[in-house]
Amino acid sequence: MERLINILIIDEKDSDQMALKEILGGGGNILLFCNSIEDAHEILKRREVGIILIDVDSPNFSSMEDFKELLQVHASNTHYSIIITENTRTGSKLLKGFNSGAVDFITKPFNPLLIQAKLDVYKSLYYKDQRIAQLLGNILPENVLDDLNQFGKFSPKRVDKGIVLFTDFVDFSMKSKSIKPIKLVKRLEYYFTAFDEIVERYKLEKIKTIGDAYMAIAGVNEDNAEPILRACMAALEMRNFIRNEKELAKAMKKDFWEIRIGVHAGPLVAGIIGSKRYSFDVWGDTVNIAARAQQFSGIDQITITQAIYDECHMYFDTKDLGNVPIKKRGGTMETFELESLKSEYSLYANGKVPSVDLRILCQIATVDFEHMRSDILNKLKSMLPEEVIYHDLGHTLNVEKAAIRLGKLEGLNEDEMLLLRTAALFHDTGFIFTYQHNELHAVRLMEQMLPKYGFNEDQIQQIREMILATSLDIEPIGLLQEILCDADHDYLGRADYYVVASKLRDEMIAFDMELSEEEWIQMQIKFLGETHQFYTITALNIRQKGKMNRLGELKTALLELQNQQV
Repeated sequence: MERLINILIIDEKDSDQMALKEILGGGGNILLFCNSIEDAHEILKRREVGIILIDVDSPNFSSMEDFKELLQVHASNTHYSIIITENTRTGSKLLKGFNSGAVDFITKPFNPLLIQAKLDVYKSLYYKDQRIAQLLGNILPENVLDDLNQFGKFSPKRVDKGIVLFTDFVDFSMKSKSIKPIKLVKRLEYYFTAFDEIVERYKLEKIKTIGDAYMAIAGVNEDNAEPILRACMAALEMRNFIRNEKELAKAMKKDFWEIRIGVHAGPLVAGIIGSKRYSFDVWGDTVNIAARAQQFSGIDQITITQAIYDECHMYFDTKDLGNVPIKKRGGTMETFELESLKSEYSLYANGKVPSVDLRILCQIATVDFEHMRSDILNKLKSMLPEEVIYHDLGHTLNVEKAAIRLGKLEGLNEDEMLLLRTAALFHDTGFIFTYQHNELHAVRLMEQMLPKYGFNEDQIQQIREMILATSLDIEPIGLLQEILCDADHDYLGRADYYVVASKLRDEMIAFDMELSEEEWIQMQIKFLGETHQFYTITALNIRQKGKMNRLGELKTALLELQNQQV
């Protein structure tokens, strides 16, 4: 996997920029140049930057206070700052720079080997920071991490109405005896990974897994609206996922798993326990009652308590299950089965997927992206002609992957990333219908399909323009179109260029566009040298050099071929 990093260079001197571009170009470095701290603010509003190089001798450098403010304002988007200076004799500028947040310095005239060595150290630290942040993010909630970073601790908190969701697989102990340990763990991982995605989609917080049990909460750490409704929608999607897996297993005459789910709302105390291995957890009767509701559930059913029913019955079809005893504490509780969404609050009127209005109410994504993605990938898998071996399902997935990588480095927000990924998934679907002018057919299919997944007219129009921009005779306009075009041709600068290009040639031959070896090489040279261009700063940094290397190699190959023919 490629390791990429944004490096911001604040220096207005063209000679310095050229020198640093020569020294730092390549190696996954995405170089961003600006002339002043004011310009740097605009870049850091969108992008995460791993390393900042700033020339403190520049006439455009205002003051160390402004530099310090830059780092403070964009603390979440910046990591390591290095001063560039000609004068290190007095040390006053260096001291002020370090006090402002810099971690190191480089001097002019530049020493390429020293600069590369220093930046390699900070790049390594940056990648480690990213990995640590990713691991901590998987363990602790975002607000807990924020408190730990800012105050060094997280104080326990009490909430009056937290929601607890419990799941448990039916007869797991018996099933585990007949399955090999590795296979058992892989199967649990498969189900729990799906649950993780559902929990994230509905803005819940996973607490832990205990054997085959899965526990999540809502209304404790996040401030999204309607936590009870979100928890109920998540529970429904979990149950429906298990039911679908069960039906598929039955059809294939394989073993299947079944589930019980319980949901309850009430007072909770949340906090961190442990001094060496941190663990975020919640405590209170609410946890025990949610567990009891889960235990009382029927197979592949969701049991909710009165506290949940009171706020969700307007939107969901339910069935009264009567009173059940509460173990240990004593007494009883009223329980209900959560069956499905009411048709008027379901996107497809099938009771499974929340409508746009309900999504807006709950402050979650207004489109059903996951189902859309699954449906369009299945359509590509089943309907693309066998001869389409370059513009195939694998190509679409590679373009989506490249678009995500470019989008993150270019600083896209969540809504922009949604549009970009959707356009990437649809951009080559026109090959289902025709090999020529496929973009128009892709647009028609997209316009037919997306409304039923909750996309609005404005989103569809933006996706339409992005797909059309991938046509070679249209110039992309705006960052989203530029990213999609660069993702579509990402392979031009990769090491696997010749493998991918050979698939394109075989596909062209299958559609009666056979070329001789010389014509094929000439076509590639013309495309790479004259027709194609990368647009985004990121693609120019990480792919342009590789593309030019391929161009040089092709020109050499053409010359050798022509010499053989003489």
